[in-house]
Amino acid sequence: MLIVRRKVETVGLVAVLTLGIVLSGCSFSSQVSSEHTTKLVSAITTTSSTVTLVPASTNCLSSVDIGKWSDGRLASQMIAISSEVGTLANISQAVRDGVGGVVLMGYGSSPALKAELAKMRSLVLNGVPPLVMTDEEGGGIQPLSALVGSMPWPRMMAKTMSPGQVESLTYRVGQALRSIGVNMDLAPVVDLDAGPGPSKTNPDGSRSFSADPTVADRYAKAFAAGLEKAGVIPVLKHFPGLGGASGNTDFTSAHTVPYSSLLRGGLIPFQRLVSTAKVVMVSNASIPGLTGGTPSSLSPTAIQMLRNVVGFNGVIVSDSLETISISSFQPDLAKAVVASAVAGVDLVMLASSNPNQLPTYQRAKRALVRAIATGVLPRDAAEASVGRILALKGFAPSCIYY
Repeated sequence: MLIVRRKVETVGLVAVLTLGIVLSGCSFSSQVSSEHTTKLVSAITTTSSTVTLVPASTNCLSSVDIGKWSDGRLASQMIAISSEVGTLANISQAVRDGVGGVVLMGYGSSPALKAELAKMRSLVLNGVPPLVMTDEEGGGIQPLSALVGSMPWPRMMAKTMSPGQVESLTYRVGQALRSIGVNMDLAPVVDLDAGPGPSKTNPDGSRSFSADPTVADRYAKAFAAGLEKAGVIPVLKHFPGLGGASGNTDFTSAHTVPYSSLLRGGLIPFQRLVSTAKVVMVSNASIPGLTGGTPSSLSPTAIQMLRNVVGFNGVIVSDSLETISISSFQPDLAKAVVASAVAGVDLVMLASSNPNQLPTYQRAKRALVRAIATGVLPRDAAEASVGRILALKGFAPSCIYY
């Protein structure tokens, strides 16, 4: 038997459908060489969507037909929301609704977390549980260290440990994360930085392994490999590189170094790592010479550059859209959510210290449903994003039908 499946090539249909936005909304500055400009525009315009016949798999322990999903179910799967450790009950409706991911916020040391996460998973009605995420980077950013073990700052890892030792360390931490029900770590940071921080003025500082792209590449690869070995999904961040950014996007609108400089520095580790990466987080900083003043997480041009120039085919997740850098550009969070999805982000993150994210999630979902229903976000594009998310969650690509 043959099943008709819509196969979306590389970036999928979004590239073609947003081409007009990309070309009209981006002013390439003289800082970007004509060679790179031509490469980016060519990559975007040659993307296509094809319809192919593939054999219906006979080895699917579980399969899913996204084509039969409602717009609401698609929208839910494209959203990740946060919850304070100990208040997971506040988002129980979102979990039953099919939310794509849950980010654990706050510093949790309670051994009850494992039971709380198990209870949360029991609420899932559709067989597709949310990704459970944390920020275990090391140093001052490791909220679950009391439960899973501590790690030095990444910069200290690179100075005092071998890549093999880092891989062993993150493997042990990953095993502990997995044992309590966490399956994604929003790390490693791949940004190039040698300055002080992290702080309100520098988002990186000691979160960065090194300002040397070769060192950052080697240690980020080891960090990610340990997590992968333990069954935890690593996330490369913050594309296209926040090293040298004008400020910390959590506290202010900020921009990266110019695109021409990123090509010679900050983009290099991403280019070297994406062939084996499953998830990349896009930053909320704009890129001079490429996105104008638009934050990368809302910019079709930045997303197409990640897809077509850097060559990433996995899941793209936004940095949290509940930050000053986003609200100063687009005060309406629902509109920012839609803009991010239309730009090509697969999983839109809403993470904050708010102990109850349910109302925020519901507003974001309604906005995405409207966008899909009206064609602002083409349904094919939403299905392509959800297909990538489901593959990340363990569904065999041959068992995902559109």
